[in-house]
Amino acid sequence: MKMKKVLSAILVVCIMMMLLAGCVSAGAAEGNAGGDTKSSFIPSLLMMVGILVVFYFFMIRPEKKRKQKAQEMRDSMQPGDRIVTIGGLVGKVVHVTDSTVTFETGEDRVRIEVTKGAISVNEGHGNKEKTDSEETLEN
Repeated sequence: MKMKKVLSAILVVCIMMMLLAGCVSAGAAEGNAGGDTKSSFIPSLLMMVGILVVFYFFMIRPEKKRKQKAQEMRDSMQPGDRIVTIGGLVGKVVHVTDSTVTFETGEDRVRIEVTKGAISVNEGHGNKEKTDSEETLEN
């Protein structure tokens, strides 16, 4: 999905550059024929603004949204949520502070404390994992 966006942005930039080259050469031809240089400057300026707008909507804006979603996920973590760290450790959250998260891994219940920035964004956020003792209490 991300590759499609990058390729489409590159395609749009290439098309704009071709149009820009056509405008500049047409403006240069008019300039040689006695036209003023302002008429060739305005299309060039518009093309540059267009390229910046395309880059904003295809690259900068989606990245900001992704970072905002990740920050919201990290801020809304609660004990019992399953997480995956950037290093690949998987566990269940047992304690959350403003800047750190403590989670348990595996059956031996090793507790590891990491910063919130070390938690990767996964689709399974918010899934509560039941321990063996919680499952036996329900039965």
